[in-house]
Amino acid sequence: MSVAAALMAKLPLLGGRKLLLQPNNKMMDLWLVSALILLLAIGLVMVSSASLHISERTFNQPWYYTIRQAAFMVIGLVAALIVLRIPLVVWERLGPMLLICGMVLLVMVLIPGVGRKINGAARWLNLGIFNLQVSELIKLFVVIYMAGYLVRRGDEIRNTVRGFLKPMGVLAVVAVLLLLEPDFGATSVILMTAMGMLFIGGVRLWQFGVLIAAVASAMAALAITSPYRMQRLTTFLDPWADPWASGFQLTQALIAIGRGEIWGVGLGSGVQKLFYLPEAHTDFLFSVMAEEFGLLGSVVVIGLFVTLVVRAFVIGSRAEKLGAHFSGYVAYGLGLWLGLQAFINIGVNMGVLPTKGLTLPLMSYGGSSIIVTCMAAALLLRIDHEVRLISRQPAKHDHKPAPRRDELKLRVRT
Repeated sequence: MSVAAALMAKLPLLGGRKLLLQPNNKMMDLWLVSALILLLAIGLVMVSSASLHISERTFNQPWYYTIRQAAFMVIGLVAALIVLRIPLVVWERLGPMLLICGMVLLVMVLIPGVGRKINGAARWLNLGIFNLQVSELIKLFVVIYMAGYLVRRGDEIRNTVRGFLKPMGVLAVVAVLLLLEPDFGATSVILMTAMGMLFIGGVRLWQFGVLIAAVASAMAALAITSPYRMQRLTTFLDPWADPWASGFQLTQALIAIGRGEIWGVGLGSGVQKLFYLPEAHTDFLFSVMAEEFGLLGSVVVIGLFVTLVVRAFVIGSRAEKLGAHFSGYVAYGLGLWLGLQAFINIGVNMGVLPTKGLTLPLMSYGGSSIIVTCMAAALLLRIDHEVRLISRQPAKHDHKPAPRRDELKLRVRT
């Protein structure tokens, strides 16, 4: 037996039954798997359509971004297979360590010469093959850490202010490091996800209200004191006031969505991606999709994200009912994270939210985003797999306890 097999054999039991490390494909949520596969496939097609012209002009190779996106998907799927074979008890143990490692990476990003700056923001570490955006990793690590904390300190969080403030202090440090990059969008998603998990974990309503007020006040103060962020807010409120400068990106996105109408102009026939709409293959991929597939395509994509979030909450609810609270909180957290990020990205594209610089999960171009979201999806599938294993256990019947030795001796004498 190999060392790895020996270590895995010693993993603790969950629900009284050893969890299999080789997932059974027949025990997966087909709705969830279908939604994930379709989002990845549609994303690859739309990245190809949105990036052909910019790839041709920049690299003299029309399929440059398409090939890289496909490579990122392969890496993401390999990472997903690895995650799919790791029991939840391992993630629960590693939660605090993962968060510490994530915070160290956030510090490294801020070190001159180590972190890489793109468009004035230091968010990436150069790994040679691609640039790692640490904020994507920290989203996953925060969900795992918060789930473990809610299990370990659940009573303290629900009954004392101190227990409630401890995780918020840790999250405040993460938020400060992200804002120094700066990455306002990732900070917003992480804080909202953590707040949602605390609310699901049973934090008192007045504490939750105070937390919302404090976070909203801090975000408002950051926006007011930063001319750059304030400009984004004012542009979002009226992009047509300056359509050729500060409002250019949003107005072009709105024009693309409007051109799509109900049925769209057809795959590859969009106009706004032809050097009009900046970041067409990343942050504003939804606008290109809406132009080429219209309202019908937009509804399909939104429906797939709704399916993903609903299934995540269903899996989380099942896990909680079976006593696997860590698994349940992780499922809730993943659903909140992916749902919030998709909602914000689509809202930005439609002009109902200020620009955040967030990708559309599983669809937009980007190595870090694709790989980490594939890992998150695999973690969700692992939770579903373990929940199904526990639910298939035979019901435990009450039996009379075996007689003790002295009772047996007494029966023999009588």
